[in-house]
Amino acid sequence: MTVPLPSGTGDAARAVLGALGELRRVLEGVTLPLDIEDAAMARADRQEVLDQLSDYVIPRYEQLEAPLLAVVGGSTGAGKSTLVNALLREHVTTASAIRPTTRRPLLVHHPDDAAWFADDRIFPGLARVTVAPGSPPTPAVTGDGGVHRELELRASSALPRGLALLDAPDIDSVVTENRQLANQLLAAADLWVFVTTAARYGDAIPWALLTEAADRRIVVAVVLDRVPHGVSAEVRQDLAARLDEEGLGRAPLFVISETTMAEDGLLPADDVAALQGWLHGIAADAGSRASVARQTLGGAVDAALARASLVGEGAQHQTQTLVRLAGHVDEAYAQAHHRIMSATADGAMLRGEVLARWQEFVGTGDFFRSVEAQVGRVRDRIGNFFRGRPAPTEQVEVAIETGLQTLLVAEAERAAAEVDHLWRREPGARGVLAAATAALPSEERLIDDAAAEVRGWQDDLLGMVRREGADKRLTARMLSFGVNGLGIALMVVMFASTAGLTGAEIAIAGGTAVVAQKLLEAVFGDDAVRKMTAAARHDLHARAGALLAEQADSYRHALSDLGIDAGATERIAGAITAVRAARRAEAGL
Repeated sequence: MTVPLPSGTGDAARAVLGALGELRRVLEGVTLPLDIEDAAMARADRQEVLDQLSDYVIPRYEQLEAPLLAVVGGSTGAGKSTLVNALLREHVTTASAIRPTTRRPLLVHHPDDAAWFADDRIFPGLARVTVAPGSPPTPAVTGDGGVHRELELRASSALPRGLALLDAPDIDSVVTENRQLANQLLAAADLWVFVTTAARYGDAIPWALLTEAADRRIVVAVVLDRVPHGVSAEVRQDLAARLDEEGLGRAPLFVISETTMAEDGLLPADDVAALQGWLHGIAADAGSRASVARQTLGGAVDAALARASLVGEGAQHQTQTLVRLAGHVDEAYAQAHHRIMSATADGAMLRGEVLARWQEFVGTGDFFRSVEAQVGRVRDRIGNFFRGRPAPTEQVEVAIETGLQTLLVAEAERAAAEVDHLWRREPGARGVLAAATAALPSEERLIDDAAAEVRGWQDDLLGMVRREGADKRLTARMLSFGVNGLGIALMVVMFASTAGLTGAEIAIAGGTAVVAQKLLEAVFGDDAVRKMTAAARHDLHARAGALLAEQADSYRHALSDLGIDAGATERIAGAITAVRAARRAEAGL
């Protein structure tokens, strides 16, 4: 429902202004950094709403009595500058046949209205350049070097008080910045004087803007310029029909025939008299000016709210993509962690170098083959082992350390590869992927970090063995075997623990875990061995998680650095609702 915009002031009007200001603040904080499908459109919508609020809606709402701003816009070569000069009966702007032309926009006002435009009440992003009355027009600059972010101000007594004319850049300029500025200026106008030609009035770009003007209920006057003699009635009738189809049937249509310039280099005064009279008529009556301002302002607010809703949708899509990307990271590194813990519990670690070094440490391969064949005789063999002198433990520790380090590094790299694969399939994620990849620790650092975690785990495990054995009566046996030897046995038992089953119940790697289990039980007892195994596993679980988390944080920080606010959509919706409620209250609805 469209809410009429009353002319009253007071608390209700201030409430509307406050709500509009809050909407602008919320939109200013919205970021749309991911180049997903609708990102470019959402960014454009956001900027257009911000420009509309700052350039027109809020300033006009604050000062409804300010002069009307009529923007003269149109296609390349339509004759906008020539028309402005003719309306003022002096050369204030330069027309150029060379395209593209880059020139700062010109705003002409009555001398008594200068104060309305000298500050940044409207177009706060454009610096003011005041030109003295009677000065020659600013020379046009050709090329594609961009557009000046300046607004030229000229005073002219040819305009009535309460009306200003703004000569805008071409809406279809080949210079992108010119097109953007033209759209921004048109969006900040109280009324449009839209100039086209008999040869180009059917072009798509002008009609897209005219359709937008109709949707926003902007007051529009259409000037059909350079109409060849003899076809004026036919062309006028066709254009009028098209305007009616687009909802602009009530827009005044002025026709200027193809003609030669007068001696002063201006269009004949009679050719622009009708348009000049219409503009002066609106400006002469305060009620007419207020009516135009209210109509355009009401439509501008409705359009801004509609576009803000689209920005909210775009912000929601950004958040959804962010969550999906973060989910890929969580899943990849969670799976890596799961694989690490599975590999350290299902006997996978008790192969190759680790198994060979453990066998050398305990005895011989024949010993293990006999254990595998006669598990019931393990206790006697353990007794014989205790009476002997254990072999050095260093080789076993190194083998375990190397095996675990290799496992941690391999799974961290696999997780990174999976994230890379998944993110490359996500629209808009490649830019953030580059940032995340650059932040990943180097391969050398990853190897060093993995080694440090394994050594830390081994040290903690040996400390636990010392503490657990401190009050045992079998201290002599423990000393005979050695803290390091018992620690190695505990690692072996842990590597063979699956679903609570240990020792003879799984018989992994030729009885390896059986022997280690019996050795530990002989020193510490069954219950202590179970607790120590669980504690060792928990510590390794935590250390592996910490290593993987550091890797995953490179991706998470890259996502966080995007600045996407998950609550942006809700805040935009709330701000829109507040504006609508304030307008209804102001209108007494």
